[in-house]
Amino acid sequence: MLVETHSAAQSAFLRRYRRRERLIVYVRWGLLALFLGLWELSARLGWIDPFLLSSPSRMAATAASLFASGELFTHISVTLGETLVGFLLGSLLGIGLAVLLWWSKTLSRILDPYLVILNSLPKIALGPVLIVWMGSGVEAIVTMTLLISVIVTLCTVLGGFNEVSPEKLTLLRSFGASKWQCFCKVVLPGSLPTVVSALKLGIGMSWVGVIVGEFLVSRAGLGYLIVYGGQVFKLDLVMAATAILCVLAALMYFCIAFLEKRLRDKRGETAG
Repeated sequence: MLVETHSAAQSAFLRRYRRRERLIVYVRWGLLALFLGLWELSARLGWIDPFLLSSPSRMAATAASLFASGELFTHISVTLGETLVGFLLGSLLGIGLAVLLWWSKTLSRILDPYLVILNSLPKIALGPVLIVWMGSGVEAIVTMTLLISVIVTLCTVLGGFNEVSPEKLTLLRSFGASKWQCFCKVVLPGSLPTVVSALKLGIGMSWVGVIVGEFLVSRAGLGYLIVYGGQVFKLDLVMAATAILCVLAALMYFCIAFLEKRLRDKRGETAG
């Protein structure tokens, strides 16, 4: 009887949980639809100036025109490729440096003030220098992306490493574990949520770096479309390119969120 009561309560809880999750999804998409609908209605009724603020239908028409001409995928592929390269390099370099600084506390203390300064430095100020050093090509854009993303990733991951309980490390060392074993068995598994959070931040920073770089030197890409549209007062083009950027950034974010969910499920199964 007790088992049946427990099973009924668990089923009721799962039903409430699923209803709440569905409600969240419906409300999330409903808010987006409401925003787009009000935007379109305001433009059609003359409440806003569609030349200055565009409208969903005008943006869709602009995107369709780019698609028909074949330009859309060209610009998307350029920006997406630069972002992926910058994101992967920035993540690997940031995580690798975080491991190095965790490994050597002396080196971490020596470099700490420089990391703070680099993190607060407005990277766009180095744009003209990067153009001189790297040329006006993909190299300058990827370098700008690295400058913006790597320090954020490094600081976030290193903070997660340092938050691991010292008592656990002391216990492992008392059993003769090496520093590498402590890192692999305790520090890295315990910091996986922080690493995933750093990847989420890295995605946003990578997009910022690529768009800033394309503003400065690119002749193709979504950032180039935004700059070109602003220069010739084609604000529909500016808004359409911005909307496409939002979609691509959201897709990359959801990929990392899916990875995070899988890791949580795996950790839960392991714990179980």
